Order: sequence, then structure tokens, then C-alpha cells
Amino acid sequence: MKVLLTSTLYPTPEASKIVGGAEIFARRFAEGLVQRGDEVEVIRAASSRGQERESCNGIDVYSAPVQNIYRPFTEQKNAVLRSIWHAVDDWQMQAPLIAERIRAFKPDVLHSNNLSGLTTAIWRVAAQLGVPVLHTLHDYYLTCPRCSRFDKGRSCEHTCTSCGILTFHRKRATHWLSAVVGVSERVLSIHTDMGMFAETPIRTVIRNASTEPPREPYPRPVCTTEVTFGFIGRLTEEKGIDNLMHALAKLPPDRIRMMIAGRVSEEEQRRLRALAPHARIEFMGFVVPDDFYRQVDVVVAPSIWHDPGPLVVADAKAAGRPLLGTRFGGMPEVIEHGVTGWLTGADPQSLADSMLAVASDPHKIDEISRRLIADTNKWVFADVLSSYKNLYEQLREQRMSRVRAATTEAPRAVGKERLIPR
Repeated sequence: MKVLLTSTLYPTPEASKIVGGAEIFARRFAEGLVQRGDEVEVIRAASSRGQERESCNGIDVYSAPVQNIYRPFTEQKNAVLRSIWHAVDDWQMQAPLIAERIRAFKPDVLHSNNLSGLTTAIWRVAAQLGVPVLHTLHDYYLTCPRCSRFDKGRSCEHTCTSCGILTFHRKRATHWLSAVVGVSERVLSIHTDMGMFAETPIRTVIRNASTEPPREPYPRPVCTTEVTFGFIGRLTEEKGIDNLMHALAKLPPDRIRMMIAGRVSEEEQRRLRALAPHARIEFMGFVVPDDFYRQVDVVVAPSIWHDPGPLVVADAKAAGRPLLGTRFGGMPEVIEHGVTGWLTGADPQSLADSMLAVASDPHKIDEISRRLIADTNKWVFADVLSSYKNLYEQLREQRMSRVRAATTEAPRAVGKERLIPR
């Protein structure tokens, strides 16, 4: 199987930027396919001018020039220029590097992930060249220029007029798709409820699994005097970091300790500490996930946006750590309350009450942790690969059926032409 995989970001030694879980997934996924004997090429959005092809772990990675006034994941301060940026992104029709690599590599399928900087033009070009297109929904690019459906401190329950205008062409472009995959039921339903993918033959859900290499989970000793909670990821408003700090301010510091892993400036650390001046908080910085999970009893995911399928849930389960999550996005689908973790409201008081209730029963923490460690039916990354491979095979067979049908019809058409009087 030959797969042409696209992703806005794809971390390599020459372009190592990581913003979220989608690019981590893309690289782990591509390398997993290669390990299974498939051929893979990757196209990402160029992060600098004149970016050359790079080979990384046996995969050729090409960088497509961004045909816009900004590159993805840069600071856009000017509101007018930002609107122009989104409008240009929405109406692009050409993807010359995609066309070039399709003709040279001859993939069986194009698998797109995040689209900022690459645009839906890649779908159009691939489909017109006869290559089936599968898209994985990691974000809300198709309905929201910010990709998050989050504005002014709140998750958007409806699509505003400006978002509708700026993403109009993106919605129409979905008719080029052969398959769409949501990483959760929630992210897929938000799109289908808006009437999207009505013409897409295959619509399904393949949940995320831990992208970390296989490892042995590790139990934590039961401590009846204090519980260590942990947060790992981007320290941003939509991830609920401020609500978490306000919750910590309401909790007894002698019973609850907080570990925070992720890149954060000294200035931002000071701002966050000021929200909970008496709480015991340790900022770990950017660390290897294993180092984080070994030091925490319970992982907290206080998101206040519809996070499609946060990898922290899968990673925490793989490490044998119960997770306290909010009822946003894909989390309620994968956290069984009281069995694999807990669900809570996202406001500071609900978070504080839930954290205190969890901390008051350390034996329950140990029970859930041991259940996660002993689970022999875990959804692992190999399952994710197999599920996508099954979809690829379906798309390839459908493509071959169309080719066979076309070649069968061609002689009949020629025969009919001969019967037409001259």
C-alpha cells in the first residue's frame, strides 16, 4: 500500500515544532505504516522559505510552500490581514506539490490531517487525479478559521456569521472526500449536524490511542496524606488552565499537590501562581511523558472547549493513571465515571469539589489505577493502524472497481459509435 499523508505540521529534526497532538499522531502513524511494510510519503506546510525535502526514519518529507500572507501557527495581530489570510486559505484551488508527488509516487490513497496552510485544495487535486481521499478530523478547521470553535473564553455552540462566510468553500470542498474519520463521535457529529459530509461515502470514528512506544505501566504507592494531581499539555485558556488554578486556590494545600508539565514562560508562571498563591504547584517544563506520569496519582484535563480527542486521555490510560476530565468534546466518550476515571463540571468550584472528593478516597485511585494496568483489552496504537488500513483497503478496492467498470464500458461505447451513420 502506498500512502501520501499530509499534515500542517510534521515534526522532524529540521522542523521540530509541535503545537498539539495531531502532528504527534501524524508522525507516529506514518512510521507505524512503514514498520508494517507500507510505503509512505509526507507533505507538510513549509515553516520557512525554500525548505528542502527531508528524510526522517525512512520517510521522505516534503514541505509545500504556503500560498498566503502568513504561515500556520504564527502570531496574527492585524485583524484585517487575518481576515484576508483566512479568505485566501478558503478559496485556494491549486496544490502543485500534491499533483507532482501523486504523479511521481502514485499513491493508493491520500490521507489528510490538519489542513491549515495546505487547504482543501489538496483534496480537489487528488480526487481529480483519481486518488481516493480520506480526511481525519483532529480540529474544526472546516467550520472555524481558528480551528477551535472557541471565542471570548467560551466554546462556540453555534457557527457565527463570520466563520460561516470564511469557511464557506471548505464545506463545499468536502464532496471531494471518499472517507472522513472523526477521532471522537463529538467532533464528527458537530460537522455532520451542520450538513457536512452528506456526499462522503464513508463516515466513521477511529479513536486515538497512546502514541508513546509500548511500555509497562507502573503502579503508585497508596498515600493517605496527600494526592498528587498532574496537568500535561498546552497551558492555554481553552485547555482550562486558569479554571484549574482558581480551583487549586479553594483546596487545602496540605492534601493536594499539583504538577504541571508543558512549555510556559517565567512571566506566565508568575501569573498562574498568583491565581492560587498558597497552592503547592510545581512547573516541570517540557518533559518526557514518562517522567510526568511516574510522579502523579491522577491526571486532570480541565478543558473548556470541545477538544476532539485529547491524547492525554489515551496516554494516561496507557500509563495506568486515572483521569479527571470535563464533559467537553471527546472525553465523556472514553472516561467511564468511577471506573476508568471521573467526569466533572469545568467551572472552578466543580473542579475543586471533584478534586477534593477524589483525594479523599486514595484507595479508589489505587483501584482504578490497577484496573487500567491489568486491562488486557486496551485500545492501542496498533489497533488504530489496523482500522485505518482496513479503510485504505476499502478505498483501493472501490477505486479498482471503478477502473474495471470504466474499461468494460469503453469498448461498448466504441461499438455504439460505429453504428452511427456517417
